[in-house]
Amino acid sequence: MSKPLAERMRPQVLEDYIGQQQLIGPQGSLTSAIKKGRLPSLILWGPPGVGKTSLAKIISNTTDKTFHSLSAINSGVKDIRDILTKIKSAGLFGSKGHILFIDEIHRFSKSQQDSLLQAVEEGTITLIGATTENPSFEINNALLSRCQVYPLQHFTEEHVETLIQRAIDKDEVLANYTIELKEKESLIAAAAGDARKALNLLEAICLNTDGNSICIDNALVKETIKNTPLLFDRKGENHYDTASALIKSIRGSDPQAALYYLAKMIVGGEDPKFIARRLLISASEDIGLANPNALLMANTTFQAIERIGMPEGRIILSQCVIFLATSPKSNSAYTAINEAMRFVESHAHLEVPMPLRNAPTKLMKEMGYGKNYQYSHDGINNFVYQEFMPEGAENEVFYRPANNKREHETAQKLKSLWGSKYGYEKN
Repeated sequence: MSKPLAERMRPQVLEDYIGQQQLIGPQGSLTSAIKKGRLPSLILWGPPGVGKTSLAKIISNTTDKTFHSLSAINSGVKDIRDILTKIKSAGLFGSKGHILFIDEIHRFSKSQQDSLLQAVEEGTITLIGATTENPSFEINNALLSRCQVYPLQHFTEEHVETLIQRAIDKDEVLANYTIELKEKESLIAAAAGDARKALNLLEAICLNTDGNSICIDNALVKETIKNTPLLFDRKGENHYDTASALIKSIRGSDPQAALYYLAKMIVGGEDPKFIARRLLISASEDIGLANPNALLMANTTFQAIERIGMPEGRIILSQCVIFLATSPKSNSAYTAINEAMRFVESHAHLEVPMPLRNAPTKLMKEMGYGKNYQYSHDGINNFVYQEFMPEGAENEVFYRPANNKREHETAQKLKSLWGSKYGYEKN
């Protein structure tokens, strides 16, 4: 079976590499290091499909170093140790060195990243990590301090057009087709600066068209995208549409639909931490005080994903999604903070009541700061009836307990403490 078009068209030498002139152009920040073979360990940071893997392989070929490759999606500490053991047993003397390329390095947990430190420090390997996420947040400080970070940019429309035309002109498989690029606007726009996406779409158009004569226009591109949506799940509109569908299915208490969209995101190669972050938000926005354990579950899920990564992380994400979808729902915390912020924006002038102010100096005490404040823990059941709101906002209501078992109990408690203040007698 033939390799995908994007893999077949992967450049092998610097001369064939398109874009990223700020790194590998005549005055590029990496050009001199590559030519001299004195390469530091580095992190290539940029969006999908901008040539991070290709650049790593070209660096290896150009510097004549032995190339080892791992994907953080399906590798762990054992895989790292196996490579390091192989390198050490072979011996470094008489060799120009070894490059260990780790794709999606941000998906490695802290312990997995830590396992690289000694080899990088000793120079056993030159590490090249590729990441779509900000290294400042996703790469351990200890490892980051041992690497140079090189940002890569989206391909321009001209770059994408060049890549497409090169594939049409030079690919052995596409040579079996007579391809007319009648219109290119939709094809270039759909790629959104992603070379892999552009080439995958071009290949899909050829595979989905009857016959060997293909006229590519905007309508054909849009129809192909419609029939092959998984090509566009990783980033772009469908990426966010699928995430939105997952959250709305959880909000709608439909675990079956929620699992479908979760699976679609996982199969599409979505970053599990992106999914876990959305679940954290949903746990508070859509479930909130109806089941406070939801936030604990979502936070634990995020931490677990950071520690173990994928593919095992799919089980933890599934457990969390089912828990959230089947939990009672409340958006009272969400609406409460929104209403409070709207009120503050139009009443910013209201001052903190004097009894609630700190009085760290004698002068402030003399001015009445903290005067008449009643310590709540001195009261019965740790409560003393007093005014906490600023003058002019005494009876404003932001939090309204929702209609669920837990918040009904909360409303009854608040009513017993505050009586008719804040309208709790209506609950």
